[in-house]
Amino acid sequence: MIHRSWQDKKAIKTVTCIHTNAAKYMVDRVLTEGKTYEVKNETEEFYFVVDNSGRVGGFYKEYFQDSGN
Repeated sequence: MIHRSWQDKKAIKTVTCIHTNAAKYMVDRVLTEGKTYEVKNETEEFYFVVDNSGRVGGFYKEYFQDSGN
């Protein structure tokens, strides 16, 4: 259950949200376009970031642009 420690884990990089136009989900409630987020974990398809609610959430990579960190 490694996901329980992600909140306290050091960020591996930062990404910037480039859009919140989701087809199925309401990501505009927890992500803000133009805001930079800390990535706590990453898979092939998702970034796990600390979102606007203060919790770690998994989001498709298409919502973000790598900030180069």
